Amino acid sequence: MDHMTAEIVSYYRDRYEEAARLGRRPQSRLERIRTLELLREVLPEAPARVLDVGGGPGAYARDLVAAGYEVRLVDIVPAHVEQARAGRPPVEAVVGDARSLPEVDGSWHATLLLGPLYHLHQPADRVRALREAIRVTEPGGPVVAAAISRFAGPIDFAATARFNERTLDEAVRLRSSGVNDASTGFTQAYFHRVSELVGECAEAGLANVTIHGVEGPAWAAAEAAIGGPSEQAVFEAALQLARVYGTEPDLVASSCHMLAIGTAPARG
Repeated sequence: MDHMTAEIVSYYRDRYEEAARLGRRPQSRLERIRTLELLREVLPEAPARVLDVGGGPGAYARDLVAAGYEVRLVDIVPAHVEQARAGRPPVEAVVGDARSLPEVDGSWHATLLLGPLYHLHQPADRVRALREAIRVTEPGGPVVAAAISRFAGPIDFAATARFNERTLDEAVRLRSSGVNDASTGFTQAYFHRVSELVGECAEAGLANVTIHGVEGPAWAAAEAAIGGPSEQAVFEAALQLARVYGTEPDLVASSCHMLAIGTAPARG
């Protein structure tokens, strides 16, 4: 295991409770609602076989198992694999690397890649992970890959009143770098521009790609409204706007997360 991977494993094992993340904040609740809605739109009907690569403790996998899908989760963090297996309903889960999946070509009806891309700094590694997801998916099957927007962190700091000179400097640096400063709280990560995500999907060979903004353009307003009299109203408006503007090119990068949804091409 290389140093960067070891640091990511340590972060999720010792410092951050990923299992609770999707219910913790307005942004993450929007992420969960919209991701599940998009998955319902593109996945084949249950009991299709779905490979959840980088699926963490199994938040999405568990929903899919409950809906009748046959799911296997692959994650680089052993603690996440243990949590996925131990939850209810339990999820079949194994430790593995998105860049080298222990799966047969074309053996899954659909593949999810909802975490690995933003933990890989090098474009070649991200393309390799996408190619692996394509390889294990049957021709014509959906491949869904998540990325974090280049602008999400600074917007989040502003919305939650944590913006200062240091985060201003980070916002300037991220415009050209995209590499997260792990000392700000999150672990090793890379944040995408839309054009980069499109280019990496194309290089990997993913077909029929559409980029979705997951949380929509008003997620930061929902964060800023926490504790105020309009908290729920702002959240509901943010959700509606996320649905309306999900594929609006000029607004996709205003979301915290982006989903590239495409299909595995025919082989040969």
